[in-house]
Parts: sequence; C-alpha cells; structure tokens
Amino acid sequence: MKLKINLTLAVLLSLTVLVKAQNVNVTKALIPAEKQVNILLEKSEVATAGESKFMAPRTLENGQLKSVIGRDWTSGFFSGMLWYLYDLTKDPKWLDPARKFTQKLAPQQYNTGTHDLGFIIYCSFGNGYRLTGDTSYRSVIIQAAKSLSKRFNPVAGVIRSWDHNADKWQFPVIIDNMMNLELLFEATKLTGDSSFYKIAVSHANTTLKNHFRKDFSSYHVVDYNPETGAVKWRGTAQGLSNSSAWARGQAWALYGYTMCYRETKDKTYLKQAENIAKFILTNPTLPVDKVPFWDFNDPQIPNAPKDASAAAIIASGLYELSGYSKEGKNYRKTADQILNNLSEKYTSNAGANEGFILAHSTGHKPAKSEIDVPIIYADYYYLEALSRSKRGK
Repeated sequence: MKLKINLTLAVLLSLTVLVKAQNVNVTKALIPAEKQVNILLEKSEVATAGESKFMAPRTLENGQLKSVIGRDWTSGFFSGMLWYLYDLTKDPKWLDPARKFTQKLAPQQYNTGTHDLGFIIYCSFGNGYRLTGDTSYRSVIIQAAKSLSKRFNPVAGVIRSWDHNADKWQFPVIIDNMMNLELLFEATKLTGDSSFYKIAVSHANTTLKNHFRKDFSSYHVVDYNPETGAVKWRGTAQGLSNSSAWARGQAWALYGYTMCYRETKDKTYLKQAENIAKFILTNPTLPVDKVPFWDFNDPQIPNAPKDASAAAIIASGLYELSGYSKEGKNYRKTADQILNNLSEKYTSNAGANEGFILAHSTGHKPAKSEIDVPIIYADYYYLEALSRSKRGK
C-alpha cells in the first residue's frame, strides 16, 4: 500500500512539472561544462603530482575530491571527457591533457584482473584513437582486448565480472559487463581476428538469455557454474533487492544492446534494446524529467535519491538507438528532454563540486556509498550524449 501511495504522489508531482521537449543547445551546455572541467583538471593535476601513482578523479567524499588509481573501473572516464571536449569544441587546449591522462592508463592494457577494461581503456584510448588515429593507441586497444578475453569461459559463454566474494558466487556476471564488449568488437575491426567478435557475441547472447525478466528489466548479477554453464543464482549487489530494477543496470543494458546491434546488425539485439527502452520509459516510477530514481522499485519514491548517471547513459543510448529504430523520432525527443533537464536542473553550481559537471548521482546505495553526489561517469556520458545529439546519434 505504501508503494502505491508513493507512486500516486510521484504521478501527481510529475503532472505539475510538465516539460516541453526541445532540441538541445549544445553550445550553451558546453559553456558551464568547460568551466567546470577546467577546475577539475587543475585539481586532478595537483592530485596526480602529489602521488607516486597516477590518480584520476572519481567523486566527492565528505565534500572533498576523491581520486583513484589506474586499476579502478572509473579511471578512464576523465580522459574520455577530455577527448569529448576536444571533439565538441575543436579547441586544441584539450589535446595535451587528454593525451597525458590517457597515456598514464597504458599499463592497464595488461590487467587481466578486471572485466572493466572497456571502461578503462576504450573510453580513453578508444576515443583518442577515434579522434587522432594515433597508432600507439591502436596497439593498446588490441592488447587490452587480449587481456579481457582471458576472462571468457567458453562453457558458460560469458566473461567473468568479479573475482571477489568467492564465498558468495562462483562465476559472477553483471549487466554492466555489456559495456565492455565494445572493446572486443573494435579489436576485431583493428586486427581482423574474429575471436574477439565471437566472444562478444557469445557474452551478449548468453546475457540476453539469462539476465532478463519477462518485462525486460534486468537482474544486476547472474552467477554461473563455470564447469557446466548452468545459472546458479540471480540477484543484485547494488540494487534495492534481488527482484528490483536497479536504474543504472537498466541503462547499461539499453546502451549495451544498442551498441551490439551497431556492431553486428543482428536484429535480435535491436529488438532487445527497444524492449528495454520501453521498460524504462513507460515505468510508472520514472519522473516526468526522465531522470530516474536510483532503483525503479524503491518504496521511498518520490523521496528516494535520483541517479543522474543513469539518465546520462540512457540519453546517450537513446540517441544511438534513434538512428536504428522505427521509433527513432520518439527516442531522440526523449533523449533531448533528458539532456535538457540534466543541463538545466542537475548541473553543479558554477565553481562548485570540485569541478564535476553533474550533481545528484547514486553509486552504491546499499553500501551507503556515493549517494547524491557527483560521479565521473555521469559527466562522461553527459558529454557523450551532447556529442551524439550534435552529430545525430
């Protein structure tokens, strides 16, 4: 009954804040974004200079900038942001810092202890290679794909996500891992070696089979028996409950299957992306501004924390999906609405939040970590969405 009452309140509130969708003014949005990233860059250069190891900005902790070392899954997003600012503005001032922060991540190409090499390497070196054609970046991408491939289990047909908590699961795979497949697809294009492509397709197909409910919402974690490939358990680590729809997980799924359709032209992936979009965009707990609460099933809605990072990922995914789907116009209109709302209502005040662009993201609420704070990947996908809105998809 409490959830029903809260949902009613959410609907009533949404009716009072109707937003007219309109095209995104990228130039206008970039003015405060550049000013913020200038601040973040300055502070990050100071943080890096004062440490023996490379440090990249991640979030705020107790109001202070929290930076992470290269093996952290978020370490590649800041480099990617710098590349996107160069892409969006064509201002050469972003080139040197983009190269600097990217190059510091080069040792991670050999890291076989993480499934997140797509985030770490492709968001940094991938964007750098796309924009400059630097052949040294090409070799890093290829090596990173080789390292990621070592985590693939051909019996289960998926790439292992986590190595921790061995007492809790045997071979855990999280929906986030869909995002790392782009690195593998790119490696096949760069080398002609189809083994990377086959691993990516196997992972996408197995995830499609085992990660989704009938309503096309996704579980966060699926645990496999690595010897038989059988599913042992389905549940969550960062969501509200094992049966809930963690918002960022749904965003990863939308983006991931849209990307898989781009790389394979398999219409099964396109249909999956459309069905995931339908789940997200018609969900009764999605606010009118289309910036979701951290979990679609939180009974505290509309008083639950929002997740601007999920919104930015959804917007970026919808821009690309709009180029492939018959519902393209509606997807683009919704992406414009999300991006405008992020720009107008979720950006940091000038000079605030240590230079992060967006406020109000939620990282890991069950662990009481990164709740209603700026987070670097929100800024990355916000800039990517701005770029996609500008170029069409």
